[in-house]
Amino acid sequence: MEKKRLQLLEEEDKQKKKIARLGFNASSMLRKNQLGFLNVTNYCRLAHELRVSCMQRKKVQIHSSDPSALASDRFNLILADTNSDRLFTVNDVKVGGSKYGIINLRGLKTPSLRVHMHENLYFTNRKVNSVCWASLNHLDSHILLCLMGLAETPGCATLLPASLFVSSHPGVDRPGMLCSFRIPGAWSCAWSLNIQANNCFSTGLSRRVLLTNVVTGHRQSFVTSSDVLTQQFALLAPLLFNGCRSGEIFAIDLRCGNQGKGWKATRLFHDSAVTSVQILQEEECVMASDMAGKIKLWDLRATKCIRQYEGHVNEYAYLPLHVHEEEGVVVAVGQDCYTRIWSLHDAQLLRTIPSPYPTSKADIPSVAFSSRLGGFRGAPGLLMAVQRDLYCFSYG
Repeated sequence: MEKKRLQLLEEEDKQKKKIARLGFNASSMLRKNQLGFLNVTNYCRLAHELRVSCMQRKKVQIHSSDPSALASDRFNLILADTNSDRLFTVNDVKVGGSKYGIINLRGLKTPSLRVHMHENLYFTNRKVNSVCWASLNHLDSHILLCLMGLAETPGCATLLPASLFVSSHPGVDRPGMLCSFRIPGAWSCAWSLNIQANNCFSTGLSRRVLLTNVVTGHRQSFVTSSDVLTQQFALLAPLLFNGCRSGEIFAIDLRCGNQGKGWKATRLFHDSAVTSVQILQEEECVMASDMAGKIKLWDLRATKCIRQYEGHVNEYAYLPLHVHEEEGVVVAVGQDCYTRIWSLHDAQLLRTIPSPYPTSKADIPSVAFSSRLGGFRGAPGLLMAVQRDLYCFSYG
């Protein structure tokens, strides 16, 4: 594995020499498409493959008023907000526990890639099991964290205002908006932007789904047959999709109470534990990945798998899946520490990116993909956090 990784890194170093040739291929492909020699599907896939293959790894400089803030702590996960101008980070701390904060991505522009880590970093001696951005006052105004219990301390879901991390500009939503809900250990969490579950979030527990309204405190509990490892709310339909350790994917109809039997709206099945569920924009399909390395696209109307994305490596890890419809790509990091990018439309593997560091179970990269890295005027590309470093793979 290490020999293969070094070989791929060597090929990446030679990438600059290929760009001129690839540019010629781009014009050639466009001409073939105009002449009718390439159909739309093949043209889109080749265009994506060309753009993705041109991405080059560049190290990002992380600046902070406290230079020692991230000096000794490894990245555990990164999560971009909706507009991709902020990055929520969770770092493992040597003494145990986690440190989390927010990186401002607005300086993420070539040739110098510089980002700013906000000064207020928070520490917890408990494991951060799941994280998502929450829109309580406005879009992505808060961060929802699920913390595991420790000794006599119960697990909790904590809602933090994003403004807490910005010391120089106190946010208007700072007072009274930090709240915590006691829960058993949660595997997953999701925030609702659906009007039929306004101001609500969900937590996936062991054999239970808990729906909580942060304003009223009202809770609904749905008993399941397995641990719920991943969740996502639909935006248009009143549904909450859940992926379970048993391999089952089911949707909860938010209009039904938890007393009746009609709250399971859809049921799909994988052969292994489901680690990530992503609803596509039209809400006619859902994509899921599991602990057997399978990535499948499901048609919700026909309840059948219509596409499978080959090459992902997973045996037991809790790994996310990233679907970006605007760019037409699917991104996943495997347990082998390779980041793979597929074409969403025909499931072709477009690129395999090796980690800058030797393969290690403790150093699986965390990635974020966006068509606007650094905000509205940003460039499309991939961010990769591994060990103590942040890298950017941008393409035009």
